[in-house]
Amino acid sequence: MVRIAVPDFPAHSTDPRLVTLTKVFNQVLYSDLNNSGILDVISKSLYPVNVPQEPKDVDFNGWSSPPASAQMLAFGYTEIRNNSFVITARLFDVHSPSNPGVLAKRYVAEMNELSARDAAHRFANEIIQTLGGGVSGINLTKIAFVSNRSGNTEIWVMDYDGYNQHPITNYRSLNLTPRWSPDNSELAFTSYAGGNPEIYLFSLLTNRRITFPTYKGLNTTPAWSPDGKKIAFCSSMGGNPEIYTSSTNGMGLQRITFAPGVNISPVWNPKTGNEIAFVSDRSGAPQIYIINSDGSNLRRLITAGGDAEAPSWSPNGLFMAFSWRVVETGNFDIYVIEIATGRIVQLTHNAGRNEHPSWAPDGRHIVFESTRTGTRQIWTMLADGSSPHQLTTKGKNWNGNWSN
Repeated sequence: MVRIAVPDFPAHSTDPRLVTLTKVFNQVLYSDLNNSGILDVISKSLYPVNVPQEPKDVDFNGWSSPPASAQMLAFGYTEIRNNSFVITARLFDVHSPSNPGVLAKRYVAEMNELSARDAAHRFANEIIQTLGGGVSGINLTKIAFVSNRSGNTEIWVMDYDGYNQHPITNYRSLNLTPRWSPDNSELAFTSYAGGNPEIYLFSLLTNRRITFPTYKGLNTTPAWSPDGKKIAFCSSMGGNPEIYTSSTNGMGLQRITFAPGVNISPVWNPKTGNEIAFVSDRSGAPQIYIINSDGSNLRRLITAGGDAEAPSWSPNGLFMAFSWRVVETGNFDIYVIEIATGRIVQLTHNAGRNEHPSWAPDGRHIVFESTRTGTRQIWTMLADGSSPHQLTTKGKNWNGNWSN
């Protein structure tokens, strides 16, 4: 990991508004970098006394030598200009004093906490993308989830770090399994608002429902194709719960599974768009299968028994996260399987019931639900199972889905 120092950016005046927003910016920037999974953020207790604001202020030897032993230094300052919150930010390689500049950015934000947080997220993303091999940071992504905190089970959305939690639906009914469209402008989910479980599409741009056909029987667990042109979902319109695909306006309906029992929870391969993983109990217990999107080439992914559910494909299409209850523990935990080799790694251990994983778009983080604190809540962790963070606390929260 790259060792990076992130001293607090000083405010250029004692204006209480500036002081407050600068504190928010500093906290969010430090947290974003610390949660990136690719950076070793050095404890502030090891920093030199003098914090730089301008390039001329940087003591290269002081930052690169023990106890800080930094390789990278993120620094700058904040000010108010024309009633805007302005951040001047730089990233230096302190091992290259002759040519240290890696990034130089200026962010102009509104004088409020949301804008200050947004500016910190943007600078953190720039740093992570620069030092992380070009993979974008996740600091501006969002997580959709289900919450009963209002007294009804509605769809909610929050920032990736749990901030700004707010409801999207107000149907005063049961609403489940939210899934982001590839461009993050719409959510698909299961709603009982009309009495029968139906697929709802909802525009986050207009805050209105988008027309999608209603079918007889139960209709649940929608999932978008990676090009955003199709929806896969479970429907019992033909009698048995099977996997169907159609265009997002309901045209071109095609049934792709034909098996007794329940076939549910489809998810597309985000890399190819040609494969769909789903859950079926055709063998007795729920297991994960993969099928081509035209219904050909069916194969079972998890063959070691137990109950395997809630598949989630990694962004590169090489791994599948899922929840699995094995006989030995009798408890649901989160696992990841490398699809090509079948190698399985367990991510959660001895910490309540853990289900419904969903990958972040960087492939380095996973959101999931857990009962480890006594109630079902939304958590995130790194894709190796380390650094768990609880995001929700009010009511019960589940079915987390990370935006693209």
